[in-house]
Amino acid sequence: MPQAKNSVNPGLIGPWRRRFQWLTSLLLLLLPWIQPGGNSLLRIDLPSLSIHLFGQVLRIEELYIFLLFCLVFVIAFLLITLVSGRVWCGWVCPQTTLNDLAEWFARRLKLKIVDDRLQGDNWRKAFAQLFYLLLATLVSANLLWYFIEPQRFFADILNGRMQTGVSLTLAIGTLSVYLDLTLVRRLMCKEFCPYGRIQVALTDSGTLTLCLPESELERCIRCNSCVRCCPMKIDIRTGCQIECINCGRCLDACRTVMHKRRQPGLIHYRFGLDNQGAGALLNPKNLLLSLALATLLSLLVFSVFNRAGASLKVSVSHGAASRILKDGRQATFFNAWINNRNTAMETYRLTVRKQNHHPLTIKGQIERLQLDGGENRKLDYVLVAPPAEEPYMIEFVLLGRQNQERATAKAQILPYRK
Repeated sequence: MPQAKNSVNPGLIGPWRRRFQWLTSLLLLLLPWIQPGGNSLLRIDLPSLSIHLFGQVLRIEELYIFLLFCLVFVIAFLLITLVSGRVWCGWVCPQTTLNDLAEWFARRLKLKIVDDRLQGDNWRKAFAQLFYLLLATLVSANLLWYFIEPQRFFADILNGRMQTGVSLTLAIGTLSVYLDLTLVRRLMCKEFCPYGRIQVALTDSGTLTLCLPESELERCIRCNSCVRCCPMKIDIRTGCQIECINCGRCLDACRTVMHKRRQPGLIHYRFGLDNQGAGALLNPKNLLLSLALATLLSLLVFSVFNRAGASLKVSVSHGAASRILKDGRQATFFNAWINNRNTAMETYRLTVRKQNHHPLTIKGQIERLQLDGGENRKLDYVLVAPPAEEPYMIEFVLLGRQNQERATAKAQILPYRK
């Protein structure tokens, strides 16, 4: 009989999986609270139509950067799936983490879980349901923190100023997660989640797989430990199955049993069904995706850190486009939007670049324009010039503290018509 290499430790991976789940869960909870320079690491701000991305504030006109980020995310997700298979499902997916936490708490209350249903005293089940409701509320609130600053979220609750839409979203989210924890649970992974089906289509000869090789079946003692511990209620001895989430519980159960017999476990993680080793990852599909990911990631970093520090948009006011003043000059009304894309406060000055030798005068707040990091401000201006006989172009210029040109915006002066 082959002897176990380590007679003291069976080499369980469950503790590592739980640590990883705690780490990713804490990251999701704390990410909205981390605000370097006063800007969230990741948040979609709907009122200002901006996206906070790793300390940078992207306005809607910079949507191409967010699209690059989405492409990077999709390519990275595909590559991770090709390499690690359904390890995402068993180790990272919030659905699995929430179900593991719910089942752990139920067992701490000495409740049994039969066919995904709680069995035991009613008071224990009621206590478990209360825990599920509180957990669902936390999850729903955490999702909202990626759209509303958590500090403002709690301030609105304490002051009773929570908007109706936010309250409704929180209630719907809480109810959905609560029903998932009490009724759906593992059925989501078995029947409804499309990722498992997508992963099957993406699996190739190098994908990491959890399996019991046929060569090891002769050592199986039919203890059924792998079946009893499986959260998906499958039998890994019958071969790879789409419901398997690669959590490794069966691996630990088998290693524990076989360790008592001083033998290594039968179940293993390996690359591909033919166990070609890590070298199987160096296939054309993975290499092409890695190259695409590196290219897009480089382009994203370059675009974020080399974008202009400010933006300026100007349009003619629709309410009062132009009029003739008493001295005969023409006044044209403009709306201007100035955006400070930096994380620190900046001071600007607005001026107009003269063209065609027209004497131009701009009236409004043009000096000492102080904008906080990421702030977008709308200002109104009046441009006074001789009456236009035909359309001509002018250019607004936004200057920084050292009179360096930060942004420009062109506009057209039209002849006045009654």
